Amino acid sequence: MLLLLPCVGGTHAARYAMPAPGDDLIGQPQLVRASRSETLLDIARAYDVGQEAILRANPEVDRWLPKEGDPVWIPTQFILPEVKREGLVLNLPEMRIYHFHHVGSDNAPVVDTYPASIGRMDWQTPLGETRVVSKQRDPAWYPPESLKQEAAAKGEPVPDVVPPGPDNPLGQYALRLGVPGYLIHGTNKPYGVGMRVSHGCVRLLPEDIEQLFSQLPVGTPVQIINQPVKTGWLDGVLYLEVHPPLEEDHTARADPLRFTLERVYARLEKQPAVLKGQVLRRTVEQALGIPAPVSKPGEQGLPIHPPWFR
Repeated sequence: MLLLLPCVGGTHAARYAMPAPGDDLIGQPQLVRASRSETLLDIARAYDVGQEAILRANPEVDRWLPKEGDPVWIPTQFILPEVKREGLVLNLPEMRIYHFHHVGSDNAPVVDTYPASIGRMDWQTPLGETRVVSKQRDPAWYPPESLKQEAAAKGEPVPDVVPPGPDNPLGQYALRLGVPGYLIHGTNKPYGVGMRVSHGCVRLLPEDIEQLFSQLPVGTPVQIINQPVKTGWLDGVLYLEVHPPLEEDHTARADPLRFTLERVYARLEKQPAVLKGQVLRRTVEQALGIPAPVSKPGEQGLPIHPPWFR
């Protein structure tokens, strides 16, 4: 279903019930109407979408001056990453965090999802499994020596410590990970969330880190993954979601179509379906980060592999 709505976002993180067994998608796509009083980035924040995600989804809409009534695509449907669904999962190419937990008196399983900023290529956010080892409200920021040296080379000296307050890059809340020196934290520059701009740490919108901080116990497992291509089922149809690979991911960047087909066929080995080839190819070429149905509903069959696939 596609929803067409006025732009009236609530700046709250999205929470979804876990999909039914056998399904992998959450959320629904939305269209809203732009107002001249809002930038595209205002709309993104209102719907908890990162900057790069909103720009890729709306390449013909002016970032700073959208026209009154312009339709704006809100990419608020997601294929859940193909990992253990527990704790926090950060998918780096997607620049999005998933928080799998339970709520309410019935302990219902839910997933909250937040846009995130990650480390630049020269300050990569590390892959792997870790945990939240501590939580801190109103943290002081102690810039690492490497960052101070980089800033000094540009003639921009950095102090030894930045106290809590509006100028603190960590914002009001920080979650320290088991990987030394890495945090999930807020920011004093919210419109940069959803970009590859940090020095390795993970930045969230102020309202999102506040919510996550209140819910997340110390010891929560954290998985940091690299899945530019995600596949998943919804009502018997295979969906494909493609994001631009990280600059350093040479395997995914060398041949995006082959890289994608390898992951699609891995899915089809377990649950055959007839692919819509043109849709699949277009989804790979555009890499919009929006789930697209790439199999025909109600039709099953053995996938036809290209000659190079074994």
